[in-house]
Amino acid sequence: MGGRRDGTFAELQRHTDPRRLDAIWISHLHADHYADLTAALYGFAYGGLTLPAPIPVYAPRDCAPRLAGFFGRPDTDFLTGVFAFRPLSDGHTVRHGDLTLTARAVVHDVESYGLWAESGGRTLAYSGDSGPCPALTELARDADLFLCEADIDVHRDGEQVHLTPEDTGDTARTARAGRLLVTHVGPTLTPENATARAASTFGGPTATARVGETHTV
Repeated sequence: MGGRRDGTFAELQRHTDPRRLDAIWISHLHADHYADLTAALYGFAYGGLTLPAPIPVYAPRDCAPRLAGFFGRPDTDFLTGVFAFRPLSDGHTVRHGDLTLTARAVVHDVESYGLWAESGGRTLAYSGDSGPCPALTELARDADLFLCEADIDVHRDGEQVHLTPEDTGDTARTARAGRLLVTHVGPTLTPENATARAASTFGGPTATARVGETHTV
């Protein structure tokens, strides 16, 4: 988890048994990036998807109370049988099997992290929600695949908490990423237009992230 749009848990079930999850990683606490934990909680707690042990959830520190708030609960104890929350920080690194996950703090209007994932020498960088910043460029440095947002058409009033397609392409180019996959396209853009604009700045292989498609790193 960590991507934009609702329906993440339902989509996950089209591809695998959710009980196979080793961990969940949440970039930041805007609802479009973590609210589907409610669906996951119902599925695991009440939908017959009984877990052998709570799933580690790597997320900003306030994730558990935010999630409890969806259920009108002041406590988080009822979550512990399903989720084991682990707070993220800049440079936080954890290993699950042969997969290493490293978080990097990026610029947004709330605490937000990008992700570096490495397995068998292959690397994926994910922007989360971010404005242009050196940390994002360093996160994506030499990544085989850079999954990056292109949320806004232009920057307004000096606010830089999201990326334009040109920002996305420029970050990928400066970081020397191998391939660019454009995601989190905002309502003022179309995925096709955002991808074309990012590609023209990047100059390398660029595609649009689409529901149901698989990309091999």
